[in-house]
Amino acid sequence: MAIETDRSAYARPYAGVGSATAAEIDVGLRQYMLRVYNYMASGLFLSGLVALLTANNESLLSLFFQQTAGGRVSYTGLGLIAVFAPIGLIFAMSYGATRMKAGTLQALYWAFVATMGVSLASVLLLYTGVSVARVFFVTAISFGGLSLFGYLTKRDLSGMSTFLMMGMIGLVVASLVNIFLKSTGMQFVMSAVGVLLFAGMTAYDTQRIKNTYFYAGGGTMAEHSAIMGAVTLYLDFINLFQFLLYFMGGRRD
Repeated sequence: MAIETDRSAYARPYAGVGSATAAEIDVGLRQYMLRVYNYMASGLFLSGLVALLTANNESLLSLFFQQTAGGRVSYTGLGLIAVFAPIGLIFAMSYGATRMKAGTLQALYWAFVATMGVSLASVLLLYTGVSVARVFFVTAISFGGLSLFGYLTKRDLSGMSTFLMMGMIGLVVASLVNIFLKSTGMQFVMSAVGVLLFAGMTAYDTQRIKNTYFYAGGGTMAEHSAIMGAVTLYLDFINLFQFLLYFMGGRRD
């Protein structure tokens, strides 16, 4: 199921860039976006490390997952907590972003990506390591191109927001319905829509995060904004990866 964050939480005006010159703004913007990408990349690395450790350690694996004879993977009680914990952490970060200290927000971010790593361990149980690596590489290239487009384009992408939000709501509802229907045809359609939806989200969110710099300016609020921007791009990447995995991933026998 797709997980998203409250995109308005880090876009509220903080300080602004004041009377800075164009050159200063350009340098500050590059540093700000680099901070966002560094947080995101570090989060992906930590999630991947936790997923690998969990999937390859029998003791850890048994705490969170149960594998049936048919190759299906189910969650233990602790596993369900690990699956739903990121949602709670996202709400905490989204609605407390403007009030928390930067250190608190950072701690919640690292807890969020670590618990995401536990749930992502299921991917390594269902798909071969080679196919997971291949899809991750494809996702990284696709994400990089889409994010670069969102950063460089002069076109205002804000008009996409209504369409993307409606698509997100439809995808979540369809995912919930398919829990009971278990339709492979419906899953195929959802995966195709998910790839297109998060491709658009990546470009849109990158431009939105870029524009947020002009509200956040520098200082502590810029750090808060960078962390929340990293959460958004992290989720765009993970969702795009998971939907692409449906088409390109090689399942274990």
